Amino acid sequence: MTALLVPGPPRTPVERLRWAVADGWTVARRDLIHWLRNPAVIAYQLLWPIMMVLMFGYVFGSAMVVAGGGDYREFLMPGMFAQTMMFGVATTITVVSTDADRGVTDRFRSMPMSPSAVVLGRSMADLANSVLELGILVGCGLLAGWSWHQGPVRALAAVGLLLLLRFALTWVGILVGLSIKPEAAAAAWAPLFPLTMVANTFVSPEQMPGWLGAIATWNPLSATVAACRELFGNPGMGGDSWAAQHPILLAVAWPVALVLVFLPLSVRRYRRLDH
Repeated sequence: MTALLVPGPPRTPVERLRWAVADGWTVARRDLIHWLRNPAVIAYQLLWPIMMVLMFGYVFGSAMVVAGGGDYREFLMPGMFAQTMMFGVATTITVVSTDADRGVTDRFRSMPMSPSAVVLGRSMADLANSVLELGILVGCGLLAGWSWHQGPVRALAAVGLLLLLRFALTWVGILVGLSIKPEAAAAAWAPLFPLTMVANTFVSPEQMPGWLGAIATWNPLSATVAACRELFGNPGMGGDSWAAQHPILLAVAWPVALVLVFLPLSVRRYRRLDH
């Protein structure tokens, strides 16, 4: 009889990191394959942002005024990019909750793999999906008349900030998905709408009532949107508040803070699923 030798767990930090990334990529590939085998889900995820651009850009856009002047669709598109990144959290919550409820997550936990591989793989898969969604939305924006005006380097920096926001919000979605049932996860869209509306996504905070404008100015989503408008060279920048004057700094600080809080909480929750 031949015995199978299972390698022991890595001991050094570098070996543990390599182990986590390798196992995480294996899980990410599994998640991406499942996504590709659901054409209805792909169509919905990719068509939704396009419909939003058409609705807000052409149906409501004719009645919208940009503070300080400028084309509304140029103002709108950075907000649509960031809103799409935030709406992706609902998909994260639903998939993570469904896997946990069906026992898939428990099956992974019984394998000799990195303890953080499942949540890390989920974040990798979601980031890959977001790159595709963002690429389609950028193409839709270009057809609608939007463009960037500060050169390709600053435009890529704006895209990087959008993906950083999505990466940070993924860990919020993983924690919530591990904590609720699929029935509750189906309603994850509900709280996302006010979070994206009470921001500078569609109108400038200066055009809102004072108390609501203050909330919108400090919304983490507003920081990313304002930073993208600045980097793309689109209208809608400005404001007297500290947050309005330092959007790029906040667009980095908010996601980093979210990752520092929710990444360890997500890993801890994953390890304590039986408790």
